[in-house]
Amino acid sequence: MQRIERVFRRLRAAGEKALIPFITAGDPDLETSRRLALVMARRGADILELGIPFSDPLADGPTIQAASQRALQAGVTLPEVLKLAAQIRRESDIPLVLMGYYNPILQHGLTETAREAADCGVDGFIIPDLPLEEAEPWRRAALAAGVAPIFLAAPTSGAERIRRLGQLTRGFLYYVSITGITGARRELPPELVAALREVRTLVSCPVAVGFGISTPEQVAWLAPYVDGVVVGSAIVERVARLRGEALLQEIGDFVAALKEPLRPSGS
Repeated sequence: MQRIERVFRRLRAAGEKALIPFITAGDPDLETSRRLALVMARRGADILELGIPFSDPLADGPTIQAASQRALQAGVTLPEVLKLAAQIRRESDIPLVLMGYYNPILQHGLTETAREAADCGVDGFIIPDLPLEEAEPWRRAALAAGVAPIFLAAPTSGAERIRRLGQLTRGFLYYVSITGITGARRELPPELVAALREVRTLVSCPVAVGFGISTPEQVAWLAPYVDGVVVGSAIVERVARLRGEALLQEIGDFVAALKEPLRPSGS
């Protein structure tokens, strides 16, 4: 959790914003995920989001659903993702955030998941299907282990709920840019900027925006209004169609291009 906080403090002092790329752990295999994580950390990622494969990922569109299926067919489970996180942690200090659905975490045990994640060097958890009203047992377990429970807010959340989410989240508040599922979009809602401006007046924690963001131009558009930008499906699409060194090179170049608009102009 402290690694996330340190990153946002460092970036804020430098006038910089965080790039948070997402990949599905184990897609196409765990060793490739490890190598991708290290490449992204070297090429400009500030925080890394690792998806835990799940058979019914309600918040995800076809791209990440397919990635989950590929990883599940390869036998990747929550314990395997934790082992992957531990491997990455031995080679990099980049903050690691796991994104997973509640059922496998509940089955594994809330306290056990939080403790094992902390032992593996995980810094935070995003659970998109865990409503705020039912999140307190997980929040207590995560905080006790030193893992940030990161909450999501959406365009439909309303001011009072966003204010409450901002009080309870740790690390950052994840603002969902669209009312829908994940997936690269050619265009983002024009009202998104006004929504992010309002979120700024409601919470004091760092705010990262994700869902649908797929180009450096979109990142540049959103950068003035947030502390971080999450890019997932546009990266996972590349994982689906490339292999080997070509995959590592293209993902590295893409991450570097996404990071560029988040640096101070002229640096």
